[in-house]
Amino acid sequence: MTSLILVDIEKLALAAVLGGLIGLERQAKQRPAGLRTNLLICVGAALFTLLSDELAAAHGGDHTRIASQIIPGIGFIGAGSILHARGDLVTGITTAATIFVVASVGMAAGGGQFGLAIFTTVLILGVLLLLGGIERWLNLKVMLHAYEVSGPSAEAVTARVNEVLEPLHAIMLNTQLAQTPSRMRIHFECEGTRKQQLQILKRLEDSRAFDSVASLGPVQSE
Repeated sequence: MTSLILVDIEKLALAAVLGGLIGLERQAKQRPAGLRTNLLICVGAALFTLLSDELAAAHGGDHTRIASQIIPGIGFIGAGSILHARGDLVTGITTAATIFVVASVGMAAGGGQFGLAIFTTVLILGVLLLLGGIERWLNLKVMLHAYEVSGPSAEAVTARVNEVLEPLHAIMLNTQLAQTPSRMRIHFECEGTRKQQLQILKRLEDSRAFDSVASLGPVQSE
């Protein structure tokens, strides 16, 4: 009995470590589902897998009954992480997919498939760390970037920004104004690939109509 409990603890501990590693990567990128969320999902999936097998062995029944309900349950959590709130971009899909696959890592750990769980974790981290950068480098990923410019008045600055963006077929999104004693600050966002964002920044900086120009970086990256 003691040896069985130790094996179960090892499975849960492995799930915690693997889920934590994935969660650290998400936390470093400031995603909504970070360290604690991914760790808990992975441990929870492992525990449900253990319970599904052990309760069925103790009381009879289908050994996969509880484990089979993990997938639709995780689907609800993943759906809650997908947002359609800024421009035409849908954000959170990568986070939802990560939650889904982290649950599968927990199930593998809970089922005693240690090698499979570890390999899948390494694969997930490779995808999250490398492929996002490759997408941006190949100019494939459309993202929202935030900018801040300042000038004498809101009307003048807004008109000049729109004039700069017009040749690039870009528009100002989610505009916010902040008045200072000497000037007007305007914060706005633009959609575009990495190349398009570089063009927007260059044109803003080349314009002499603004007191200052700053790129605030991506609003939400996967």
